[in-house]
Amino acid sequence: MQTNYLNMNWEQLLSLKRYGDTNKRLRKEQDETRLGFEVDYDRIIFSSEFRSLQDKTQVIPLSKTDFIHTRLTHSLEVSVVGRSLGRKVGQRLLEKYPHLKNIHGYQINDFGAIVAAAALAHDIGNPPFGHSGEKAIGEYFKTGNGNRFKSELTAKEYQDLCDFEGNANGFKILTESRKGRGGGLRLSYATLGAFTKYPKESLPKKPTSHIADKKYGFFQSDKEAFMDVATELGLKQTRDGNDISFARHPLTFLVEAADDICYTIIDFEDGINFGLIQEEYALEYLINLVRDTINKDNYSSLTNTEDRISYLRALAINTLINESVEIFMSNEESILNGTFENALLDMSRYKAQIKDIIDISVKNVYNSMDVIDKEIAGYEVINVLLDSFVYTVYKHHKGNLSNYDQLILKVLPETLDLKDNALYHNILDICNFVARFSDSNAIQTYRKLKGNHL
Repeated sequence: MQTNYLNMNWEQLLSLKRYGDTNKRLRKEQDETRLGFEVDYDRIIFSSEFRSLQDKTQVIPLSKTDFIHTRLTHSLEVSVVGRSLGRKVGQRLLEKYPHLKNIHGYQINDFGAIVAAAALAHDIGNPPFGHSGEKAIGEYFKTGNGNRFKSELTAKEYQDLCDFEGNANGFKILTESRKGRGGGLRLSYATLGAFTKYPKESLPKKPTSHIADKKYGFFQSDKEAFMDVATELGLKQTRDGNDISFARHPLTFLVEAADDICYTIIDFEDGINFGLIQEEYALEYLINLVRDTINKDNYSSLTNTEDRISYLRALAINTLINESVEIFMSNEESILNGTFENALLDMSRYKAQIKDIIDISVKNVYNSMDVIDKEIAGYEVINVLLDSFVYTVYKHHKGNLSNYDQLILKVLPETLDLKDNALYHNILDICNFVARFSDSNAIQTYRKLKGNHL
């Protein structure tokens, strides 16, 4: 691959070429009634991996109430915010670079469609039981029975497992070919680029304070696929040799901002609705965020909690959308050359108000007993699933399967192909298999393995 240390350019970054294609696609030749970037959204939303998000915990465990968010409702909301961000930025970019529209045919909605699709998929690789699911998988290999495999894997392969990353797993789901499905979901390169928040390998860990170095975005098994995406988009390479990394696709900053806006405001809202945060206390925090735009007469006329929260939520989201757009455009040149190092909202004038809201959510919501109990149960469930499936795959690798192991193998889906005794790939496939479980399916499978379903 030719190393790219030049600044990125929008013509290349907006590639409509689909992963798995050999030919490029030109914007001016697109069918306006079914634009390629919009097809990305459709393919994601109809995928089985996306549907499973309806039964995956966002923060507060699934409950008998009807207003607590799941990964699915969260992802839909992030995509809506992302679409607005993309369109607003797209309008400004087309004004700044008129040739994108006049020569290449790009429209404002193209930017919105890319960000909306990438935002829709941003949690598609996350395991069950919230963020503790990632930690549970990682700790199984770091300190649990999975550390027995360390000597048989390369350092980066082992690190992929010890720091199992939902973002990298999402890239795997979106791009991995299997029989009858070459190129994964066959999304556009632009959407795949915008999806990848951390365009680096699992090692070295956090080599700089740059936001793109915070985590990693692809497994060693998918390194070639990511390099293909990076080359097509002209992403700027920031390291090479044995440790590769790239600058983010600029629209990734908008995907991240959409997620940050939603979890800041919506998780806080869930905490209010679930009774974990007192209404009067909470509303004051939201008012502090929207004090410049609130219509006091309209707000005073609202007589119930739901309407007051909805009004303030809408104002807060709109405020942060506009703020993010201004920060993006003010820093667009440094974003294109890869030197912009922060999340957009980290540069916000509302940073103090955002921190206040997040601090309350951490104290009252993320550390509530309902959440902690769910996370504890999640650790146990995932540990048992991995212990059963990973050890069976390892014995398959060594060629000494027992009758019980043969039965366990039959539980695995037909789409999971144990590859020619490639231990890393097979273990990673098991992690991907477990990560695809919804909360309920993970618990049901756990009970089967424990014999509790009889």
